[in-house]
Amino acid sequence: MKRFLSFLTALLVAGSFAAQAQTAPATSTRSSSSTKMTTTKTSPTPATRTTTTTSTKMKADGTPDMRYKANKTTTVHTGPMKANGTPDMRYKTNKTTTTKTKM
Repeated sequence: MKRFLSFLTALLVAGSFAAQAQTAPATSTRSSSSTKMTTTKTSPTPATRTTTTTSTKMKADGTPDMRYKANKTTTVHTGPMKANGTPDMRYKTNKTTTTKTKM
């Protein structure tokens, strides 16, 4: 019974330490309504945008959007293909050759 109570006590202490280790959400300091400043918004001049029309569609971060066919790169293999559409590497026309030079 002593061991059981000591285990529960240790578990309670460990749980309280874990709860205290969590950070509290940051509180924002807002000014009260009596100290609010009134400002007038001035409309800035509209910025001129130079857009180039290309056949590639872009995402917001500037990378090409791969959902469109124009952005997908295709490789042309002239040799025989397997049933799943990949080139059959048993044939010489599908193999890439590298040359070694002796020194």
